[in-house]
Amino acid sequence: TTMMLTKLLALSTISLPLVRSIEYGADVSFPMQADEPIEPNPLGNKREFYKNYLQGCVTHYGDKGPRCASNERERVEMSLRQPQSMNNYTKMGFTKIRAPDDVFKLLQEFWEANKDKTTEENWPAGNTYTNHWERKTKMVSVEDKKMKGGGFVLKQHIWNAARDTIQEWTGQRLAECSLYGIRIYEEGAVLATHVDRLPLVSSAIINVDQDVDEPWPLEVIGHDGKAHNVTMLPGDLVLYESHSILHGRPFPLKGRFMANVFIHFEPIGPVDGPDEYTGDLPPYVIPNSPEEANWRASNPNGHVIMKSNNFATGSTEAHKAARDGNMWELKEYIDLHQDMVNHKDENGWTPLHEGVRNGNLEIVQYLMEKGSNVNARTHTDGLGGSVLNWGIKFHGQDHPVIEFLKSKGAKDIEPGDRSEL
Repeated sequence: TTMMLTKLLALSTISLPLVRSIEYGADVSFPMQADEPIEPNPLGNKREFYKNYLQGCVTHYGDKGPRCASNERERVEMSLRQPQSMNNYTKMGFTKIRAPDDVFKLLQEFWEANKDKTTEENWPAGNTYTNHWERKTKMVSVEDKKMKGGGFVLKQHIWNAARDTIQEWTGQRLAECSLYGIRIYEEGAVLATHVDRLPLVSSAIINVDQDVDEPWPLEVIGHDGKAHNVTMLPGDLVLYESHSILHGRPFPLKGRFMANVFIHFEPIGPVDGPDEYTGDLPPYVIPNSPEEANWRASNPNGHVIMKSNNFATGSTEAHKAARDGNMWELKEYIDLHQDMVNHKDENGWTPLHEGVRNGNLEIVQYLMEKGSNVNARTHTDGLGGSVLNWGIKFHGQDHPVIEFLKSKGAKDIEPGDRSEL
């Protein structure tokens, strides 16, 4: 069809053993916007590979096997419909950098302490996004407090590092959507090429550890229409616009394992600007595009910004603005509600706690100017950690926010400490 011919067909290169560098685009390594890989195929008999992939799912699920083909049709339809319907915020749609050293160190320590405590992922019957019927995927939850080093603080470190980096890259403020634990892929694993379901728009992958015989690339189709195979080493951080960038790992993993963390956000407006939130269509969906009708059918009540489970009930717009680093929204709210500057949510968090968690010095300075209690403590009984105590947990001793808090007389009060009452 014309759409097929005008889709992502520009070419890129991959170097294969004993073969010259090959240029190719979409629907070559794996079906992305067509029912099967193209022929003739510069990568070999990929139709046979895909036929065996799909048959493995059908055979595994028996009576529920027809769901495999149904899920594949849905994946391809979404891969056709969604990329052309999205507003994008970067030129290429992906990039690779190094994760911040302090965050990667925390992840490494957590992984080494808990890598033998994996649990198998449960995939819905007929799901074809991985070949889990042959190679199980496993998880280690970063938010499980039973895991050594796991829990809220580690999760927030990861959120902050990814959010700050992606905001700088996209120019957009971000709302937290989902943060998977560490997913472990094992030998022979394949990840079908796809785009992420909305509202997962601005995303990141951190490679935590691997033991491979050769690189296991993340294949992406960039905004330039070319296929790019992005290799990763432990500590590498790949940023990508997952709502419009086709991405997957269509070549079977050769080696023992690869362990990655996935972080997803939803853009809510430009940095230092108001939320682009109307309650109707999300700002990243192009009006009158093929995706609009599909999105409205799935969201009959309009657009609601997704909230991670880090955001408690009882929170005010000041909490939200401080957490998101939105000075424009924060000033607008506090100017009208000066008495709410020290309001606590159900966990005892004030807007200042949220600003400190975000690590935004300008936000923290503003809240202090407006009368925030620098030694406010969390928990409903007021016996939780102080603002400085939480700040040190999130950012360490050398962060500018920590230095500022100390200059204002902030005390490092541990949870349960009654000596300061």
